[in-house]
Amino acid sequence: MSYSAQTDRFVHDRLPPADQLPIFRYDLPELQLPDRLNLVEELLDKAVDRGFGDRPMLRSPGRTLSYAESALEVNRIAQVLTEDLGLVPGNRVLLRGGNSISMALAWLAVVKAGMVAVATMPLLRAKELGEIIDKAQPTVALCEGKLLDELEAAQRAHPVLRTIVAFNRLDAPDSLTTRAAAKSGVFPACPTAADDIALLAFTSGTTGKPKAPVTTHRDVLAMCQTWPRHVLKARSDDIVIGSPPLAFTFGLGGLLVFPMWAGASVYFHDKSYTPESMVEVIRAIGATICYTAPTFYRQMAAFAKTAGVPSLRISVSAGEALPDATRQLWKQATGLEMVDGIGGTEVFHIYISAAGDEVRRGAVGKAVPGFTARIVDDEGREVPRGTVGKLAIIGPVGCRYLDDPRQADYVRDGWNYPGDAFVEDEDGYFFYQSRADDMIVTAGYNVGGPEVEDALLKHPAVAECGVIGKPDEERGMIVKAFCVLKPGHTGDAALTKALQEHVKATIAPYKYPREITFVANLPRTETGKLQRFKLRQMT
Repeated sequence: MSYSAQTDRFVHDRLPPADQLPIFRYDLPELQLPDRLNLVEELLDKAVDRGFGDRPMLRSPGRTLSYAESALEVNRIAQVLTEDLGLVPGNRVLLRGGNSISMALAWLAVVKAGMVAVATMPLLRAKELGEIIDKAQPTVALCEGKLLDELEAAQRAHPVLRTIVAFNRLDAPDSLTTRAAAKSGVFPACPTAADDIALLAFTSGTTGKPKAPVTTHRDVLAMCQTWPRHVLKARSDDIVIGSPPLAFTFGLGGLLVFPMWAGASVYFHDKSYTPESMVEVIRAIGATICYTAPTFYRQMAAFAKTAGVPSLRISVSAGEALPDATRQLWKQATGLEMVDGIGGTEVFHIYISAAGDEVRRGAVGKAVPGFTARIVDDEGREVPRGTVGKLAIIGPVGCRYLDDPRQADYVRDGWNYPGDAFVEDEDGYFFYQSRADDMIVTAGYNVGGPEVEDALLKHPAVAECGVIGKPDEERGMIVKAFCVLKPGHTGDAALTKALQEHVKATIAPYKYPREITFVANLPRTETGKLQRFKLRQMT
């Protein structure tokens, strides 16, 4: 890169070696972006310049900010970062907060000032925060007042984090809110290169130790031109709602970046959502687009059916496999065909999806325009249609881990390998099977855990379930299920037998779970993903 505004080269100097980088393709006209751009200037400042200044952008129960008001607040925070805290472009800033207007403004300010946003999940504890601090080396953190304790504990063990500034604390004279209020609100965007770093989005930890994918300004704006443009098709009058954290790129895209790209607004609730309260809020504010995980949609369906969600026009599901049983349950409750998608933190967001009439039952969808996807064997050779293999993708974004030997596992010959097993049909639809390392091989047969989960979820007694392979001397592996039951059902031998027979009657009999354990809940990440590695530890 010939030009960069980031004088702190920490992240640039820890990118993967050239022979481990993905190939980037910008085949569509809309992907031809200039070599110098700042994503916040493009999405926020230019929205105001285009006359969108008076449109609502950020909503909450207590206040609503227009695009112009948001731009002013972002500028004031950026002034605090540079004038008061002495930060320079390329410095990492740790962000810790729930989904709120304040968290969104802080993120935008960090990126507008040319720094690298390191957003963290609110439920992380001091040990986990310490691992992120070790990896990213931030000297400053912006933290929601009620979440200070764990971060301060992490700071004591990791003094590289010199300064913590609280937000959402109106009573504190040194809070971000108080400091920003004294600023002029005049702040030109840092003239970043398109390939300067915007964020480090630490993975949510479904497989143990998190990784730190690197995302540039170009990456974020290129993704705006793919799935949001061609599949989601949001409008400027949309009101967006959802549960994924802004620290998770599914949430960052869906609940901030993509609404801004469309000139829409996003609503942040002041409490954690329950399935019932999300339906209530959708109704109360007239939300038109919802983002959440399949498990949440399944739990919301009964409330949506009873109360109705007439304003809702798009339901986006991602973060984990969408069982067809959940898709049909939601469709029966609301009349809406869910927009499924698979994406990843490594490439920021969704790359296989379908909406509306393009949906094919059982399939995630097709490769999103801008991406090429194929199914390959262990040597990277494309397999015949209808054959289970590993997904490989290439497009305008790709994986770059920060200083991590696992880069060589994710990118091979320029292609990204997300670690998923899929089948592609003759029409280019992709059918999810399992995580590639979760494929259950039992007595020579390949069984995808999600397919068995979908079958179990069709039984009226099952609220949630997770399926793994358990080592077995005779068969190599057996299919083992962990089931959470609906109220009024007892996990006994009779129900075990009934569930096994139900699966045999629903899918190929050899796929039935030979063992079923009934549990009160399943281990999940904060983003709702099932942690199968923890289920394997329970066998």
